[in-house]
Amino acid sequence: MDSASLEPSLYTVKAVFILDNDGNRLMSKYYDPELYSSMKEQKNFEQNVFNKTHKADNEIAFLEGMTVVYKSSIDLFFYVVGSAQENELMLVSVLNCLFESLSQMLRKNVERRCLLDNMEGVFLVVDEIIDGGVILESDPQQVLQKVSYRADENPLSEQTVAQHITEKLALTSNVLQSAKDQIKWSILK
Repeated sequence: MDSASLEPSLYTVKAVFILDNDGNRLMSKYYDPELYSSMKEQKNFEQNVFNKTHKADNEIAFLEGMTVVYKSSIDLFFYVVGSAQENELMLVSVLNCLFESLSQMLRKNVERRCLLDNMEGVFLVVDEIIDGGVILESDPQQVLQKVSYRADENPLSEQTVAQHITEKLALTSNVLQSAKDQIKWSILK
């Protein structure tokens, strides 16, 4: 067997996606640039995974050389994809952390409408758990604590964006006025 294929890689998670009960994509994040590089390939893969898993009782599937762990809730399907050599328990811990974090964030109301209303938080949760395919956190409490901190620190709303732009423009205006004054006084000397 080739020794390069046995070496551990940094990419432990290839993709994470959430589908509704019709197999439509609600959220997806692919971490391996060589894995399904086009949107069409990604959606085909997601549809194949959904077709194989939506009626099954299992929590794990092997498809197209990938290990897929999944969980369903009301009208949502959560998927974590790793390579065929990946430890299934590690992928399940990522899946459980994602599900529990979202469940707590959405106040146990893990359904399509509520998820779509809080999509910003969903992406923050995923980013706290996985960065570039590397698993950073598997404790839902830690994830929620970090997401809460980041949300409090950087609230994203139209008003705050406009406020930020206004502050930057005012600062730029002050810098320009100061430069004009310095040039004027240096000329008058």
